[in-house]
Amino acid sequence: MNKSRIIELKKIYRKELLENVMPFWEKYSIDREYGGYIHYLGTKGDVVGDDKMIWLEARECWIFARLYNTLEKRPEWLDLAKHGYDFLRKYGFDSRGKMYFSVTREGLPLRMRRYYFSETFMIIAAAEYSRASGDKEAMEFARQLFEKTCGYYFNPDPELVPPKVDPAIRPMTGHSVPMILIATAQILRECQDNTDEYNDLIYKLKDIILTKFVKPEYKVLMETVAPDGSIIDTPEGRLLNPGHAIETSWFLMEESRYRGDSELLARACELLEWSFERGWDREYGGLFSFLDLKGYPPEKMEWDMKYWWPHNELLYASLLAHYLTGDEKYEKMFETAQKYSFEKFSDPLNGEWFGYLHRDGSVAMEVKGTMYKGAFHVPRQLLYTYLLLEKMEL
Repeated sequence: MNKSRIIELKKIYRKELLENVMPFWEKYSIDREYGGYIHYLGTKGDVVGDDKMIWLEARECWIFARLYNTLEKRPEWLDLAKHGYDFLRKYGFDSRGKMYFSVTREGLPLRMRRYYFSETFMIIAAAEYSRASGDKEAMEFARQLFEKTCGYYFNPDPELVPPKVDPAIRPMTGHSVPMILIATAQILRECQDNTDEYNDLIYKLKDIILTKFVKPEYKVLMETVAPDGSIIDTPEGRLLNPGHAIETSWFLMEESRYRGDSELLARACELLEWSFERGWDREYGGLFSFLDLKGYPPEKMEWDMKYWWPHNELLYASLLAHYLTGDEKYEKMFETAQKYSFEKFSDPLNGEWFGYLHRDGSVAMEVKGTMYKGAFHVPRQLLYTYLLLEKMEL
């Protein structure tokens, strides 16, 4: 990528982050009455609902702390991170130490799920907040919660983490947990000095993904497999999620950059290429949300919708692959994703990005926040891409 394009993109991404996206969340999502953040928001920031998803509360806390730590030391960002952190510590956990999935605006518990993604995002929120504030207790809390969360995966207690289906009938394991544990460990490692234990764990999880979920013969990364890595020939077992595979690819690229592991970089770039080739809609553009390994109608009825977050992952993954390899094919991939994403998702009139498009790229839902979409994928990608472009300019 030539230097003039890098400089141009830097301006685009900084402006999108600081003038279009973050002001939306800073203006509309901060709950000054009860603490935490409101994320069920309409096109213009109007409140659609005020229940709070714990994982989104933690994600928004993290993004404010991350901006403070890596972009600018704005006091308001640190204050807003603390605003979310305090709410999460007060209302996020039940008496067993398991995190809720959702609570009321006031913090009363609504729903507990078998998953523990609330925990993984709470961990990075606490670690990043600790790095920003100097609160050592927050880092110790993050470390202890991470140990507990790893236990949910490696030694699950059926009382706390019940199986999705009867393991005696159909044993199965999912790619999303080792994926998110890698990302969580990477941020913990960045925020504190205990590198060896995180290095070992990340490579252990990396090996699980590459040996069980990656299928070179089909050029895919499976979402769900049998415990031995074999494919489960059911609609759920054949489900492909291009966005998740692309997100995993850049987690592994970052690890290859940290360790200087050229073999891991090559494997990660393969995942990116396979997922883009299979997932990109040649007729209308954009990434399909879900596909079936054998080409059957996918189990998910919304399979051909274009979600915001896979495009965020594709933007950063393709630019990172180009930066690390110098290969122009990744630059072309980035430019393809760049054109589609900013034309279709970004809303310069009202702020933030639309989250849900029909297959043809028209807006399906005008809301800016839901129980799944909050202040995370869009600002994370804009921030990470901007910081990477700064390195590329040197």
